[in-house]
Formats: sequence, C-alpha cells, structure tokens
Amino acid sequence: MQKILVIQTAFIGDVVLATGLLEDMHLQYPNAVIDILVRKGNESLFNAHPFLHEVLIWQKKEDKYSNLWNVICQIRQNKYDQVINVQRFAATGLITVLSGAKETIGFDKNPFSLFFTKRIKHIFSKGDLALHEVERNFQLLEIKEDVKASNPKLYPSLIDQAAIAAYTNEPFVCIAPASVWFTKQFPVSKWISFLQVLPKKYTIYLLGAPSDNALCKEIANALSDHPCIILAGKLTFLESAALMEKAVMNFVNDSAPMHFASAVNAPVTAIYCSTIPAFGYGPLSSNSHIVEIKEPLSCRPCGIHGKKACPETHFNCAMKITNDQLLASMPHD
Repeated sequence: MQKILVIQTAFIGDVVLATGLLEDMHLQYPNAVIDILVRKGNESLFNAHPFLHEVLIWQKKEDKYSNLWNVICQIRQNKYDQVINVQRFAATGLITVLSGAKETIGFDKNPFSLFFTKRIKHIFSKGDLALHEVERNFQLLEIKEDVKASNPKLYPSLIDQAAIAAYTNEPFVCIAPASVWFTKQFPVSKWISFLQVLPKKYTIYLLGAPSDNALCKEIANALSDHPCIILAGKLTFLESAALMEKAVMNFVNDSAPMHFASAVNAPVTAIYCSTIPAFGYGPLSSNSHIVEIKEPLSCRPCGIHGKKACPETHFNCAMKITNDQLLASMPHD
C-alpha cells in the first residue's frame, strides 16, 4: 500500500489551502495511506479528517531544531514512498531530502530542491493568467488527466456542529476583523461604520483568535444598539468553520478566515486593502465577493504579504472602500 506524506508547516491559511491536495490525492490514489506534517497549533484542523491516516506535528516555537531532528527521525521510521513538500523554505526542504522516501517532490524555489527526485517550477502567475494557490499546489501531483484542482475542504464533525447550534437560531453574519498585518486589516473605524448600517435583524458574531479579543471589544462597544457577540478565542478552528458555513454572509480580510470559508463553501465577502486577488489567494466559495478600492492606486499592491504600516501613510486602499460596496453582497429582501 502506497504511503504518502504532505508537508505544510506554514501558517494556518496556507495549511487550509493545502487541504485541496488531500482531496485530489484521495481521488487519484483512493487506497493510499496519506499523512500530513504541520506546525504545532494547526493539527486540530484535521480532527476526524476522512482521508488522513496520521497528522505529524513539528513544534517550531520551542527547541525548533531539536524538534526538527525528531520529526525527521519519525518520518524516516514511517518509510514513505512519496513525500510532497508544498513549501519553499529550507527547513522543509531538509526534511524532504532526509525523509528516506523513494520519491520526493517540491517546488524549484526550495533551496534543497536540487536534491528532490522531482522539481516542479513554481509559477506565481502564468502570462495573463494568475494561478490560484490551490492550482500551484496541484502541479505537485503531476496528474496527467484533464482534471482541475480541488477546492480546500475542512470537515467539521457533528460535535463541532452541536457546539455552534445555539448561535444559529436567528439570521447572522460573521465578521473576522483581524489580520497579522496592518495593511491587510480593514481598519476598526471602517468595520464600525459598516456594522452600524447593517440591518439590525442580523446578529453579528465577531470571530478570531484569543489575541483578537481587544479588537473585537472595541467594535462591539461601538454597537451597543445592535446584537453583537464576541466569539474570538471561544471556538475551535472547525467550530468557526461550521458557524461560517451557516452564516448569511462572512466578512473577512485577505487572511485565514477567508480560506475557512472556501473550505466549507460558506458565503464570503473578502476585503482587499493593500494586497490584490491576482496574487492567487482569493475566495473560492460559490457565493463569494471581492471588495477593493474602485480606483487604481500607484502604491497598490505595496507587497505580497502586507506591511506593519502604510508606506504612504494615507492607507487609501482601505479608507476609500465604502459601506455600499460591502452591503452589496448581502441578500436583498
């Protein structure tokens, strides 16, 4: 029986996007044993995942290199036939090379790719066609048949569904207001302005990590006359995804919650400030909307990942987005 390991130890949004590979691999090799390696903290994404045999965990924050060696030893003991490395960083390249697998596959931009048995050209864009990240990852499988890359997919369990059931009795919207990067985050004042004009028949749920709680409180405090509940830090990843799936609409930044929505085909409105959808990380839900400044800015995009502050100080890419643009994605009665 074929044993395959997928490596994706980056941040949570990248891991969610890599779940599309698991879908494609299961279709291509339905009898294969498939494992995945992720960083500590992301393993709960795969609770009860139907196509995974084992989730390997690399503890990167403490004794990073000691734990790296432990992971390599574990991988070698598992005797994989194939290792597929989604990342382009040296550490995962070293894991791949030392895995002992018969076949090692990864992108040519990985510093250790010269030692892979198959190197795949990493194409950020292809002529006038900007590839989505799931399409870039799909190239690693080298499937010859005329098939398309699968969308990412998460599998909230019945327990996850039960945990959020009490929040779903009335129509609601989910807001994921935070981002690690300042220039990818819709400003607090803009969130408040938008939510103040949102019809009051919709309960507002504020989602995020425990570290986003202060931001959510600032928003909630400004909405004293609107039903608004802070769930940041109170739901697991899969519970959050389950809740988003049942929302009338989910409003998110260009960040991980957007990929959660894609992975459960939840309705989503993605707000792009300094980044652009052409980078290949846009929403994939069947009901998805992209909101960005209407007029071009010479300074936009100012980077692929976002920045800690607006280089031009005006932050017009966010400040000139209007409430009407956001409201347009809501259902019309």
